[in-house]
Amino acid sequence: MIVSSLLPMAGGYVDGHWCMADNGKTFPVVNPATGDALAEVARMGGDETRRAIAAAKAAMAASPSIAQRKIWLEGVATALVKHRDEIGRILCLEHGKPWREGRAEVDYAAGFFSYAAANMGHLESKTLAEQPRGCTWRVLYRPAGVVGLIVPWNFPIGMIAKKLSSALAAGCASIIKPASKTPLTMIALFALLEKEVGLPAGWANLVPGSAAAIADALLEHPDVAVISFTGSTEVGKELIVKSAAQVKRVALELGGNAPFIVFADADLDKAVDQLMVNKFRGNGQTCVCANRILVDHQVAQEFSRRLVARISALRLGNGLDEATDIGPLVDRAGYEKVRHHLTDALAKGAQLLVGAVPPPLEKEWGGFFPPSAVLGVNRTMACWNEETFGPLVPIAEFNGEDDALTKANDTEYGLAAYLFTQDAARAQRFVEELHFQHVACNTGTGPTPEAPFGGMRQSGYGREGGVEGLFEFVDVKTSPISL
Repeated sequence: MIVSSLLPMAGGYVDGHWCMADNGKTFPVVNPATGDALAEVARMGGDETRRAIAAAKAAMAASPSIAQRKIWLEGVATALVKHRDEIGRILCLEHGKPWREGRAEVDYAAGFFSYAAANMGHLESKTLAEQPRGCTWRVLYRPAGVVGLIVPWNFPIGMIAKKLSSALAAGCASIIKPASKTPLTMIALFALLEKEVGLPAGWANLVPGSAAAIADALLEHPDVAVISFTGSTEVGKELIVKSAAQVKRVALELGGNAPFIVFADADLDKAVDQLMVNKFRGNGQTCVCANRILVDHQVAQEFSRRLVARISALRLGNGLDEATDIGPLVDRAGYEKVRHHLTDALAKGAQLLVGAVPPPLEKEWGGFFPPSAVLGVNRTMACWNEETFGPLVPIAEFNGEDDALTKANDTEYGLAAYLFTQDAARAQRFVEELHFQHVACNTGTGPTPEAPFGGMRQSGYGREGGVEGLFEFVDVKTSPISL
């Protein structure tokens, strides 16, 4: 079992108090690298969620100033950086990603709180320079109300930072549903909110447990104004349908199917370097990592040769070992999906460049999947049409700009895309014509706190990060005043 000063109780946190589930039920959290039991965490449901909503509503009656909210945000950022190593260790143990990646994720999370604190001025009321209809026009930004924040397991601290920073900046109290695979990192965050930030009771409430019961309680309760969800497109669609009865606002970051386009004039070494970082962070279990590698046919063989050399050098192992490059996949379902994508591609004609087809995984907890790459991928294959979420690099060739663009846009998703070329005019055309919200040129970098990020098409809507992210949880009011 895990022991940490940042884990006072394997439970929830409601109205400023740690608590277990009303019915005493728990669920296990397992280290995917070893199968060791880390904790039995409270399995809460609708009743605890409704109490958390009531606590959040009561907390918002205090209406803290922008200056006070800024102090909270700065306090969270400071606490995260101070406890980077321990939070990173907890994250490593329950997720499986290397400890150094866990530490980097804590810094990434702190950046959202720092950015929100530094940009609170955008939420100040303003007066328009124009005076239409003989009136002075004021624009006011007010908290939307209590918010529900539902986060995935793949970035246990990074994903909540995006949402909670903007919610606190807006003046909204929250109910947070952590992923059941990685709730311990969130518990550690709440320990910091209580001990070091001094966030008043009710402003952030933690309710681990049944996803369906907690989500339904948030969707059905009239005091919940906004729900922000990161996860699968399938679940996102369910939230949209269920939110309709109360015309409840939802912000959704959903699935991805990112193309990674490499033209013949690209710096191939740089493209390979960026692909390695992009694809294998979190062992490929990210929504923005490259899912389809599209390479100009003129350089496909050379690009593949360089890539194979890099993949062959990766070290697979326990994330606590500093020599480890990539850890295990989080569970059996994830392992078997990657395995299916690889076997399906090979059965349909793809060529295995590096890696292997591992045996089926019999245990339920995570498995170590050998990093693999295949060449000759096409749109009949599962790895072309579905998000793999694992260490498989599927490479397809293209012939000319039109072919590259057609293949890149051949997906219903619109989250992230990557482009490598030294032709500035071509780069600009592709940035405009790729149907993705995040289009990176000559870099594999993903989101940053300073810029807005989110989905298009079936990857969702709403933005996190940047000034735009600060407005997800506010209501914008307009007040014309006669002169």
